Amino acid sequence: MKALFALIAAVAFTAPALANQELAGKKNCLACHAVDKKVVGPAYKDVAAKYKGDKKAVDTLAAKIKNGGSGTWGPVAMPPNAVSDAEAKQLATWVLSQK
Repeated sequence: MKALFALIAAVAFTAPALANQELAGKKNCLACHAVDKKVVGPAYKDVAAKYKGDKKAVDTLAAKIKNGGSGTWGPVAMPPNAVSDAEAKQLATWVLSQK
């Protein structure tokens, strides 16, 4: 019984993370970003570390995801992305969960 519960819990906690990674792939975020290394833009784990403890981080990153931005991570600008407000928040929450 404990093994079954552990399996269900693992799936329940992993599925949302995978869903957000899938969304990042569908929205072409992974063309410029990776979880653990800088590509064109910063690694998601570095973004999460920078905003750790910031209570406004989800809203800040969601706005940057949707509207684009520049200057925070260097001279290369991030273009606006075709995402809904809900998708932007979902992606921002996922990015901030990376370690």
